[in-house]
Amino acid sequence: MAETTALIDYGAGNLHSVENALRTVGASVEVTADPDKVRAADRIVLPGVGSFRACAEGLRAISGLIEAMEERVEVGGAPFLGVCVGMQLLADRGLEHGTTPGLGWIAGEVRAIERTDPAIKVPHMGWNDVALTAHAVPVLEEGEAYFLHSFHFAAEDPANIAAMTDHGGGLVATVARDNVLGVQFHPEKSQAYGLGLLARFLEWRP
Repeated sequence: MAETTALIDYGAGNLHSVENALRTVGASVEVTADPDKVRAADRIVLPGVGSFRACAEGLRAISGLIEAMEERVEVGGAPFLGVCVGMQLLADRGLEHGTTPGLGWIAGEVRAIERTDPAIKVPHMGWNDVALTAHAVPVLEEGEAYFLHSFHFAAEDPANIAAMTDHGGGLVATVARDNVLGVQFHPEKSQAYGLGLLARFLEWRP
């Protein structure tokens, strides 16, 4: 029986493009906000675009959903992938439009990208390098991915930083801990590089 990947449906704008990309690489996708289906899934993907606050509030508005995710991922050990704001929500808090609590799965906070050079544009938009750190997980490879964000994940523990990118200074491209992986870039917009990452996520046995 094929493994089921639960794609969390909480109103995120990139839901369907992530779904299409997952199906392209052979995933059996269940688009759901049902806590029982999340608990039964083999893998979980959390998409997200827009503001940290809006995404966090959307997730919390669905009764029992976060608890089901925590039970399946933190206790049950299911592989988890957060995409863009779905990755940022792993942090303790986001500082966009005030302070908003995150899931607190990976210590850190999501802050505005500081423009240290007038030539550096914010948002960070377009193709950029993904450079692996010593803490990279097997799902990741060096390459170029498509980014679109104005806020970045400032991780407290360097051991949770799996890859970096450079945009007027280093920015975290991916975070990872145990069975939890988050990518700041958009695999669903990153062509062969992104599809390769999703395919490896489906095979990941952390």
